[in-house]
Amino acid sequence: MNESQQHWDKVYSEKAPTEVSWYEPMPQISLELIRSCGISKDAAIIDIGGGDSFLAEFLVSLGYTDVTVVDISSKAIERAKERMCEKADEVKWIIVDASKFEPERNYDLWHDRAAFHFLTGDDQKKDYLERVQKAVKPGGYVIMGTFSDKGPEKCSGLAVQRYSVNDICQFFEKEFSMLNGKNVDHQTPSGGTQNFTFCSFQKKK
Repeated sequence: MNESQQHWDKVYSEKAPTEVSWYEPMPQISLELIRSCGISKDAAIIDIGGGDSFLAEFLVSLGYTDVTVVDISSKAIERAKERMCEKADEVKWIIVDASKFEPERNYDLWHDRAAFHFLTGDDQKKDYLERVQKAVKPGGYVIMGTFSDKGPEKCSGLAVQRYSVNDICQFFEKEFSMLNGKNVDHQTPSGGTQNFTFCSFQKKK
């Protein structure tokens, strides 16, 4: 187990789901952007850094049948599985660092809320982009959520890379066409406000 895995396992071991800053009882923005892509219920969806978020649970309950969650923390995935009970069997769970994840198949939709912004090195970001380009089918979709340029500079004690809508657009523009870009405020359980950038893209055919 590397340092990053130890760090996140510790976070998930010490804090309840409703105590982590990224907690949201319903991932409304993500669900809206996924719905706007118009994909079929059997489309292959992957959630990067999904942890114990509620997105996979909502997707399964909405009838999506091919959902994969990737997260660095086994503790986070254990919590999600326990909460979902038998429905957890309808999700494929992969424990791996997002910066080292090597997709073994292609996906119709790639979703990432708050994992990408922890990749602060240029090589890490370049590798991530290459993985997305390989993994997403032609005509497929990418939804990215990061801290905005007005968002926090750190999360859970780690430095993050902040992005404006234009920053994210420039990062993906070679292989993807931008569909939507906006800034939204996320209310943390402790009463704070974090500004996020959310963007959706379609892979050029």
